[in-house]
Amino acid sequence: MEQISSTGKPVQLTVMDGYELRGSKGDTPVTFIRAEFNQTVLGDSAKITVSSEGTAKYNFTSSFEISPEGAITLYDLAHKPLFLTMIEVLPKEKKQKDEKTLILGQAVVDLLPLVEGESLFETVVPVHPVPGSPLEILQSGAKQCSLEVKVSVAEPLLTAAQILGGNLLKVTLEAAYSVPESFIPVGPMQNYVVGLQVPSGGEKDYPIFFKNGILKLGGEREPIPRPKKWPIANILAPGANNIPDAFIVGGPYEEEEGELNHPEDREFRVQAECLKKRIIWDVESRFYLDPPAVASFQKRVADCRLWPVEITRVPLVTAPKGKAAKFDKMEDESPLSFHGVAYVNMVPLLYPGVKRIRGAFHVYPYLDSTVYEKTKCLLSLFRDIGHNLIQNNKIGGITSPLSKPVISKNLKEDKIQASSIKSQSSDTPLETEPPLNNNPEGQNKLEKMSSQQFVEAGTYIVLEIQLDKALVPKRMPEELARRVKEMIPPRPPLTRRTGGAQKVVSDYHMQIKSISRAILDEYHRMFGKQVAKLRGDIDSETLEDQKCQLNYELNCSGKYFAFKEQLKHAVVKIVREKYLKTTSFESQAELQVFISELYVFLVDQMHVALNQTMPDDVQRAVPTVYTSSEQLRLFAFEAEVNEDFETATVYYEERLVREPQNLEHWLDYGAFCLLTEDNIKAQECFRKALSLNQNHIHSLLLCGVLAVLMENYEQAEIFFEDAICLEPTNVVAWTLLGLYYEIQSNDIRMEMAFHEASKQLQARVTKQKSTGAVEYVEGRKVESSLGPLGITSVSSTTAIKVEAPTGSAAPLPTLGEFLEVSTKLQLQSQEPILSVLSQDPPISQKPSNLLVKEIPAKKETSKCRDSLTFLQPTQIHTTIFMETIRFLMKVNAVQYVHRVLAHELLCPQGGPSCEYYLVLAQTHLLKKDFTKAEEYLQQAAQMDYLNPNVWGLKGHLYFLTGNHAEAKACYERTISFVVDASEMHFIFLRLGHIYLEEKEYEKAKKTYLQACKRSPSCFTWLGLGIACYRLEEIMEAEDALSEANALNNFNAEVWAYLALVSLKAGRQLEAEQAYKYTRKLKLKDEALLAEIHMVQEMVGFGNPSF
Repeated sequence: MEQISSTGKPVQLTVMDGYELRGSKGDTPVTFIRAEFNQTVLGDSAKITVSSEGTAKYNFTSSFEISPEGAITLYDLAHKPLFLTMIEVLPKEKKQKDEKTLILGQAVVDLLPLVEGESLFETVVPVHPVPGSPLEILQSGAKQCSLEVKVSVAEPLLTAAQILGGNLLKVTLEAAYSVPESFIPVGPMQNYVVGLQVPSGGEKDYPIFFKNGILKLGGEREPIPRPKKWPIANILAPGANNIPDAFIVGGPYEEEEGELNHPEDREFRVQAECLKKRIIWDVESRFYLDPPAVASFQKRVADCRLWPVEITRVPLVTAPKGKAAKFDKMEDESPLSFHGVAYVNMVPLLYPGVKRIRGAFHVYPYLDSTVYEKTKCLLSLFRDIGHNLIQNNKIGGITSPLSKPVISKNLKEDKIQASSIKSQSSDTPLETEPPLNNNPEGQNKLEKMSSQQFVEAGTYIVLEIQLDKALVPKRMPEELARRVKEMIPPRPPLTRRTGGAQKVVSDYHMQIKSISRAILDEYHRMFGKQVAKLRGDIDSETLEDQKCQLNYELNCSGKYFAFKEQLKHAVVKIVREKYLKTTSFESQAELQVFISELYVFLVDQMHVALNQTMPDDVQRAVPTVYTSSEQLRLFAFEAEVNEDFETATVYYEERLVREPQNLEHWLDYGAFCLLTEDNIKAQECFRKALSLNQNHIHSLLLCGVLAVLMENYEQAEIFFEDAICLEPTNVVAWTLLGLYYEIQSNDIRMEMAFHEASKQLQARVTKQKSTGAVEYVEGRKVESSLGPLGITSVSSTTAIKVEAPTGSAAPLPTLGEFLEVSTKLQLQSQEPILSVLSQDPPISQKPSNLLVKEIPAKKETSKCRDSLTFLQPTQIHTTIFMETIRFLMKVNAVQYVHRVLAHELLCPQGGPSCEYYLVLAQTHLLKKDFTKAEEYLQQAAQMDYLNPNVWGLKGHLYFLTGNHAEAKACYERTISFVVDASEMHFIFLRLGHIYLEEKEYEKAKKTYLQACKRSPSCFTWLGLGIACYRLEEIMEAEDALSEANALNNFNAEVWAYLALVSLKAGRQLEAEQAYKYTRKLKLKDEALLAEIHMVQEMVGFGNPSF
């Protein structure tokens, strides 16, 4: 036994008991345990006879010492196991001098817990049988032989600082696939070796070698999961090769970090991993990194993103006995062949929270200049510094970290020092590998020719690199949620008042009803006979006289004061419960204001109670037309288009008053504030929305966008990271985080965010392709797919133009069929969408007849404003940057758009596209740069001539520049497509307006009818009413104008045409009332006002001032 002398820390191993033991000679064999570590025998136990139950008490203790500079270090504990070999002592035969032994099996003890900071651990390890061992003969259901082991140290091997700052690196080499055809399993034996270097805390790097790869022919895929193997060769028991509880589990190609993780690579990967030759290692090497080594590792990754992983093939030869000198000479003449290198991108390990990267990496020929250019590595691990390490560690699969890497000039000295290491189990001569030399000229040419075969075959290696702790910690979701709550406290739910304001109002109604009945009884007592005599035909003078007499009687009798006292308590409760007034007023003025407000409320509630008490005697109020939240959203949009921001504000605030707990309304109002460049109010709106639901992704993203706009970068990062924690698959969230890191000049994290966004987008597209729906429109097949935010988008090839008479709108039956199909497509959407500027009702995805409720990204003139509604793309494929552009345009955050457009232009999957030019045209329309906008629209039309969005936006451009003839042609082309443009509301409105200007009233009527069916508003009904009036269809015109007036009774033009209709119908009172409101609301159309005056003069009424 080789003794280990050191002044380091002792590690004590105790083998206590053995279970289910069996031998080759009888049921009670004599056995002992041999402990080995680091290719050194630690000792043998006493020879113990196994009991009839198959147990044995060994109580065998051995130890070894570790020290930083000794023969055994922490690095050895990390990647080398402790072997326990069970040996049977055979009975002596006659005339036998020495006893014979038989190896039964081997157990493996993983010492990694000591490296993780533990000072004591106990475990039961299985004894794996060697080939031919009696332990292999197991009956069905029999238990496996095992040993109970205890490992301990006097004190932990690592200090608290080392545990906190250190790390454990695990490198797993799975296989090399699609290897060159010249690799054949017959002929001279070859050792397939892969190596890489790991930086340490000092100046030198530690090399890691994976040796003894097994060449396999194609035909079937490697099983998954399969165990990982120790980096130790010549282990006696085959089962002991496997690392306990460590398996290769594989995974989808798309989730890998390597180079062959795209959909187009799938077919090649499947063929390579099933049919083609491969070299299998399945070896895991572990490497302990102390705190200085962790810092060096992290710095190396930051400085050199790509790390070289070398691969080569080394012929195996057997050393002849007695011919060592001649063999050394033969070694020196062996060339280096099939020398390749894979470039592993290690940057993902610097991403927050990332501890593992796994992927497939192409193998390229090893060329010094290329390797240095990509990795800044000057020396080859195999050719320059590694041949002696490979030779010295041939039996093991990995070099000892204590091996000192040196440059090539010291190779001769190292060769002399190299010693042969005996196998742990075999007495046969060892096969040794010829060293890899650096012979130039012919050898270099041969090396290049052989290495080129890797490229021709498409060889790649599958490698996994894993750390025990992430190099860059990631904020925990709990911390992010806490930070968000600190910045935006959640809004408490509204308190429920049991029997509060509602009850006191009901009590007030009851008192009013009681008093009204008493007054009515008094009236009948006084005037009942007179009323009956007149049979209800009472003139106003008589009623006034009766009222005076009734008041006199109530005051004289004291009943009036009794009624006041009866109401007093109910009014006091209303003041306290409804208005929450419980203290005295600070000033007389404040008291008067409150009394006025209270009086109005009490009178209104009195009328409510009286109407409930005497419904037959009281004329019912005209029912008000209730406008939905979606309609208010549309009206606000129309006001923005007309640059009437004050009216738009009224509509948005009315939505908030109706439903203050609806976060969608706050998001809409915040986007409107961005339109008007009121960033402070926009931030307030978005934060109120977030306070209502702190898990709402779009609210978090918008708060992050506003934080960046207002340069609150720390808060922005919190918002974006919290959004990603809540929804890791959100493409826009990852892209916005990447844009934020770009502003912060953090290139590594920017790359991480963009990479993750691309991965999520690709996963979503793949899923959509597998579940894509097919619709039929006008007999043509249309493939539909979900748009970026849940909005259905259709391939532009389906925008087939419907043949229609030139200049006419699409026939209504065709439009109706398309509406049905469009509704089906919307119903297929599965992803919730942002309400700000969507084709569906805000936030929540609900089918609606309101196809246009989007807020364009602009704050300029209204005429520019309406044409800036974002046009949804018609392409199925998209990029992360285009999706982000859509989001930013919809929320009016156009400050980001040009930055993202630059990324889209440089993106390999992006570049100039129809949608790209559409966005550019929109941004130039915002600036009123019509020349540039027209230029980009022409380029968009050249790329996708059948895109209805292009023609719709061109129509807006010509309309804004006053070229109504071209605008008309573009609008007519747009509505004649089978597939609608993304927004049609203002296309119909403006086309109808042009028809009215050109006195094509029949076409205007049809156009406005389509608009009313899709998204009715005051403007659509007004246009329809005007068209009907000009066609002398007075009844239809009155109906349409009445609808317009019901939706908005503050529109002077509606009142003007109502006045004209009433004049034509001969209704003087209605005509005068309508004319009064026309003048009161200050109609600006002088020509229309003059027409009213002319008709008034013709009919002789309608203007009371005559």
